[in-house]
Amino acid sequence: MQPWIIYSLLSAIFAALVAILGKIGIQNIDSTLATTVRAFIMAGFLFLTVLFSGKLPLLGTIQSGPLLFIVLSGIAGAISWLFYFLALKQGTATGVAALDRLSIVFVLIFSLLFLGQKLTWKAGLGATLMAIGAILMTLQ
Repeated sequence: MQPWIIYSLLSAIFAALVAILGKIGIQNIDSTLATTVRAFIMAGFLFLTVLFSGKLPLLGTIQSGPLLFIVLSGIAGAISWLFYFLALKQGTATGVAALDRLSIVFVLIFSLLFLGQKLTWKAGLGATLMAIGAILMTLQ
C-alpha cells in the first residue's frame, strides 16, 4: 500500500476524533473560544514537531509566492474551523462531519476550475454519491 493512502486514512481517523472530542469539549464553551484554544494547541504541537525534526531552518527557504498561498490556506482553514465548531455546537457530530466532508465535492469543483484537472465519470459519480450520502446522514 502506498504511503499516501495510509496517511490519508490516519488523517480521516484523527478528523473523526476531532468531531467526537470537539463535541464533548464545547458543551459549555463558546465555539469561537474553543476553536482559538484548539488553534494554539495545534500551533504549539506543530512548532515542536518542526523543531524536534530539525526542519526549523527550512523556514527561510519558503519563497514569497508559495508563502502567500500557505497564508491564504491557513486563513481558509481557520474560517473552516470556526464554522465547523459553530456547527458542532448546534448540530449532531455525524451530521456536521458528513456535511463537512462535502469539502471533497468542493475540492473537485475547485480543482476543475483552478487547477485544470479533468472530470472523469468516476469522479463525477463519486462526488454525486458523496453529496447524496451527506444529505442522507443529516436527515432526522
